[in-house]
Amino acid sequence: SFTDPPVILKLLESWAPRVSHYFDKEHYTYVGHQIVIQESIEHFGAVVWPGALALSQYLESNQEQFNLKDKKVLEIGAGTGLVSIVACILGAYVTATDLPEVLENLSYNISKNTQNMNTHKPEVRKLVWGEGLNEDFPLSTYHYDFILASDVVYHHAALEPLLATMVYFCKPGTVLLWANKFRFTADYEFLEKLGNTFNTMILAEFPESDVKLLKVTVREN
Repeated sequence: SFTDPPVILKLLESWAPRVSHYFDKEHYTYVGHQIVIQESIEHFGAVVWPGALALSQYLESNQEQFNLKDKKVLEIGAGTGLVSIVACILGAYVTATDLPEVLENLSYNISKNTQNMNTHKPEVRKLVWGEGLNEDFPLSTYHYDFILASDVVYHHAALEPLLATMVYFCKPGTVLLWANKFRFTADYEFLEKLGNTFNTMILAEFPESDVKLLKVTVREN
């Protein structure tokens, strides 16, 4: 029901420190798979943020409630690709999207971590929030069961187009799962705007990391 209080969770240490020649590689384990993520210091989108860990952990632990097997999943602001890789391991048809400058590292991580798996082949595509959505993702062709987003709220300028993008893709029957660090007024303002547009429900909180994880669905009336 909508009154259920959020689950209070702790981010588990799912990464395994390794002696590595690369300072930029992080090792994680989700759903029984070792995932190696190459980070890049040049872009915001190329570092693993806490929201991505929270969302990955939640998807792994709540497979019955949110069964991704054979579902169509779109990740917006996919960054390093960790969440998309986890969704792929869980059996989804994944489309991971981000800005053009992030795509090379994103594609590298996704292909490297899913190439030998018996999963649906994930797709990596450019998506600039609020731009060219009708052209690149016409609604007649593209319908997603799940939209995944983590740590997408950090930049004032991008919040209107981000909301427009969520509104565009979030149709009746779609579940948007959004995990974010909540630190600034802007984060809470965005949450309020989201609540004015959609049904929103906080599923989980990770207090030590200031992360909240929300389920967002279209209001049906």
